[in-house]
Amino acid sequence: MTSGHQREGIRPTERAARFLVVLDADSTLIHDEVIELLAEEAGSRTEVADITERAMRGELDFEESLRERVRTLAGLPVSVFERVGERIRVTDGVPELVAGVQAAGGEVGVVSGGFHELLDPLGERLGLDHWRANRLAVSDGVLTGEVDGPVVDAAAKAQALLFWAAEAGVHLRQTVAIGDGANDLRMMAEAGLAVAFNAKPRVRAEADLVIDRQDLAQVLPLLGLRG
Repeated sequence: MTSGHQREGIRPTERAARFLVVLDADSTLIHDEVIELLAEEAGSRTEVADITERAMRGELDFEESLRERVRTLAGLPVSVFERVGERIRVTDGVPELVAGVQAAGGEVGVVSGGFHELLDPLGERLGLDHWRANRLAVSDGVLTGEVDGPVVDAAAKAQALLFWAAEAGVHLRQTVAIGDGANDLRMMAEAGLAVAFNAKPRVRAEADLVIDRQDLAQVLPLLGLRG
């Protein structure tokens, strides 16, 4: 389990990791699109789901689409995070993937266009080495409908992979990026191995490998850890 500093990329030791696996969160690490769960609480799920789908297909600018979706959450109380957090479903094979990679001297990170408010407890529970996401602006205990700080977009995802690899002493050829949407493509292009998981057609076409079965433990044989 990491501290807040460690999950932003600061390693607790000087030992170089053997490899680094970086995953997207929504529809990859977890089955859900968290912003849609939040939007359901706000009564805007249909609208938000349509925007999400178009963004993940690469039809919309991610940052603009995120801000548009977040605006529909204005007025929700911060208590919504606990309710939505209880509904998040972790993808099959995630605990096995994390345990297997870490036991072999590797690290696992998650970089998300979603939100720290929901990813933080999940990252702690799963024992991830690193994670990074957006933050939602709050005033007087309610969401303002704005993102607090820079948006984690495709460029930020790629930068996270590069930063974590450098901090861990991992050569890029020893990195794996796993994602499903257009927002993951720049990160996947930087990695030594790009894996499309539960992915949109464009991502499947550009990835090195495609995993169709909803089980992230299938990544382990790609690393020579099980098979």
